[in-house]
Amino acid sequence: MKMLSTLAASIAALFTFAANPLYANVANCRALATNAPKNVDIKTLMMAPNKEMRSAYCLVSGVMSQRMGVGSKLYSVKFELRLPSFWQGRFAYQFNGGNDGEVKPALGKITGLLGSQYAINQGFAVLSSNGGHDSRAYPAMGLAGGAAFGHDPEARRDYGYGAVQKLNPVARSLVESYYQSPVQYAYGLGQSNGGRMAMVAASRFPEMFDGLLVGYPGFNLPKAALQHAWDIQALRRVNDDIGQALSKRDLTFFTNQLLTQCDTLDGISDDLIFAVDACQKVFNPKALVCKNDLDRNCLSLNKVAALMRMHMGPHNSKNQALYTDWVYDSGIRSNNWRMWKLESESSAWSNKPISLVMGGASLAHIFTTPYSNVPGDVYSLENYLLNFDFDKDAPKIFATNNQFKESAMSIMTPPDAAKPKLTGFHNNGGKMIIFHGNSDPVFSVKDTVRWYDFLDFTLEGRASEFVRLYRVPGMPHGQGGLSVDQFDMLQPLISWVERKAAPHSVVAATRLDNPEITARMADLTRPLCPYPSYAKYRQGSLQKASSFQCVVSK
Repeated sequence: MKMLSTLAASIAALFTFAANPLYANVANCRALATNAPKNVDIKTLMMAPNKEMRSAYCLVSGVMSQRMGVGSKLYSVKFELRLPSFWQGRFAYQFNGGNDGEVKPALGKITGLLGSQYAINQGFAVLSSNGGHDSRAYPAMGLAGGAAFGHDPEARRDYGYGAVQKLNPVARSLVESYYQSPVQYAYGLGQSNGGRMAMVAASRFPEMFDGLLVGYPGFNLPKAALQHAWDIQALRRVNDDIGQALSKRDLTFFTNQLLTQCDTLDGISDDLIFAVDACQKVFNPKALVCKNDLDRNCLSLNKVAALMRMHMGPHNSKNQALYTDWVYDSGIRSNNWRMWKLESESSAWSNKPISLVMGGASLAHIFTTPYSNVPGDVYSLENYLLNFDFDKDAPKIFATNNQFKESAMSIMTPPDAAKPKLTGFHNNGGKMIIFHGNSDPVFSVKDTVRWYDFLDFTLEGRASEFVRLYRVPGMPHGQGGLSVDQFDMLQPLISWVERKAAPHSVVAATRLDNPEITARMADLTRPLCPYPSYAKYRQGSLQKASSFQCVVSK
């Protein structure tokens, strides 16, 4: 009798194992570790749901393309792939920001989304990588260590696009092996440098992704890096300590004057400048200069001159623009803008701004040929930017030599960045949504607008058939500032790709945990309109997005 009971229990357990997806997934997750493609080493572990993941998932940690590089340094493409039990046939390549060099959690997280809206929680298998190098490989180089991979030509190429080219087919094969089903829809998601990579993918690998979600892209990355030197030099003219060149009071005053002239151009006073193009025509920063020594409601001439110079963008001695100009917008008073341009909160950086430390190191070691072997201390990095010559040094972003056969510009930017067509991506049915904060201190929204304008001109006004651009008033490099910075751009992209439902306005909201919004901005929603339109007040509640309509400037 006992034997029969044991046999019955064993049979019941077998049926339970077969019927319970979790048990099956555990077995599949273990089996995947022995099913890796050639020359790819992976480890797998079944993980329970957590605060960021609503589904159990198989965590795949891998390494591939291992090699010995310049200076006998080891290089490899390391990655993380999360395979959720709640899979909807979708795959997302999460392009990471900054200088890469570490594997970020593969969540499909992007600016504007709530945790429940991350790609991993919308049925995506999500991939993340280190971009082909380890940011900790050069500890002796101090603050420049994270950029020292730029001494290796292949590492530059991997960072530019090569790691994606190598890793994407491997990751897709693992996804399809695990689920025993083909990927139905492939997406690329990224912001900042990750947004650049998404735009590069649209040009270089037009059949790789069905949909691309692009946040504040640095698609002209080496050109944008010239701005770091330009800003530091402009601020140094005001004060030897650049962190003191423009106080928080100065930038608050500047913003308030800007709002006074521009806030109501969209039909309502709400501390948001939606009519940003009209604003650039009416706002005159020169009018803020003090008239005499007794004038207090003003800024000194050298401070206004510095802000105007920064906003005009880098030029050479022939007055030729080397990057682009910038929008005057309310985000200039944000902590994010200040952190990038003037001073950070990092004591390890002597409170120097991100543009000086990370920006200076990247310009010296990654974006110029030959690279400048600038030491990784704040004094050396600041000195490098202060002495940067826009006639002699700026052309190095286009230069090659015997070691670097490709220039930084050719590696980092989309091949057709100057005159985009995206013919292959368009013909393959690809869809792209771009969003960019008007107050971005790192990559000018004007550069993205000009890219879109060129695309639209080339396609005779048909760019909106597969690309939509959304500008976000007040938003700097990511969330913050006087902005409606909570929005879901991923769901409209999914609907466009999978149901052919083209997106129109996207409702955005203020965040109560954003300490920079004003009291009247609390619980406020606004529509983000596809460029060239903007949100204009029509009638109804001042708090609701439904009271606005998308209109085009005349």
